Amino acid sequence: MVDGRWSARPRTGSAAGAHASRAGLVRRRRRRWLYGGALGAAVTLIGVSVAGSIVYAKLSANITPDEAAAAELARYEKERPTALVKGAQNILLIGSDSRAGAGNGKYGRDSGTERSDTTILLHLSADRRSATAVSLPRDLMVNVPGCRRRDGSRGEPMFAMFNYAFQTGGSACTVRTVEKLTGVRVDHHVVVDFSGFKDMVDAVDGVEVCLDEPIDDKAAKLRLPAGRVTLDGEQALGYVRARKSLGNGSDTDRMDRQQRFLSALVTKVRGNDVLLNPVKLYPVLDAATSSLTTDPALASLHGLYDLVRGLRDIPASRVRFLTVPREAYAYDANRDQLVQPAAENLFRRLRTDRPIAVSAASAREAADKSAAAFRGRTAADDICG
Repeated sequence: MVDGRWSARPRTGSAAGAHASRAGLVRRRRRRWLYGGALGAAVTLIGVSVAGSIVYAKLSANITPDEAAAAELARYEKERPTALVKGAQNILLIGSDSRAGAGNGKYGRDSGTERSDTTILLHLSADRRSATAVSLPRDLMVNVPGCRRRDGSRGEPMFAMFNYAFQTGGSACTVRTVEKLTGVRVDHHVVVDFSGFKDMVDAVDGVEVCLDEPIDDKAAKLRLPAGRVTLDGEQALGYVRARKSLGNGSDTDRMDRQQRFLSALVTKVRGNDVLLNPVKLYPVLDAATSSLTTDPALASLHGLYDLVRGLRDIPASRVRFLTVPREAYAYDANRDQLVQPAAENLFRRLRTDRPIAVSAASAREAADKSAAAFRGRTAADDICG
């Protein structure tokens, strides 16, 4: 008491004190939570970044840079064609029949040589609104330049089958042969072997094709019903490589099958269930980069991405597959020669980045109907069409 009155000393643990204490505790907890959340987010981002770097490094390491071909092409730079349209790109896709490497030995004995089983000149328009893939027959008779052989010696120029170029001098000799044949500057080249092709098909869970009749082919290891069939990697390899046992046995029929298959593969890869699904996309990228040998500029994910990023918006109807106009060679019905002037018209359009149309007509019929029309198909065509 003070002067007969009770003093009003505040008590420890009063309501005001308790409220202030709880507010401070909440603020401290919130700061700890925010700090912990930020730290967790940072750790997660770092983890994703590291994981992304590891994945990027692994996929890039899958690709083999073709340094020897680059050096050989540099040696002949002065004789190579000049690119006429800025931004347009021409990529030579080479399917090798090499038996060397993991998984390829079962397709035959490795004789130490390899040939171009399939060769496609892919033209990407400068505005990236169309893509044209031109098949070059392996039996086409062409002028093969003098090339550096695999043993280091140099061969003499000769008139021979087209796939002799790859057998003699690898990708560099094939590039030079194509450039001399077409006058088209080849900006990049890609070589893929049997194993890489199979893995790519399996990575997209198979590719659907349409068969006019059942197939029972022991040599190709194929036994399939007629109609729409989804092929796995092994079946797909037999389907695109078989020549004598499917269709009429000609290389024309084989290239038609390859074009139909590639059209279906493009449609499958472009589908949202692959491109927008990381779980499906990674094995596709892993398969696509494995067993690849490319020019050094493409030998990384960055190089490949720069090449294909503009292709995503190309309509399927503007992704065209065709075969260079050709006919039976005058001196050997088992060989091919170019049909002129249709072939030169095609090459000129590729060089100058002019529109190209395709139709189901024969090479001569298409050329007669339109100077810009050639025998082929688009990625939008039905597989049973």
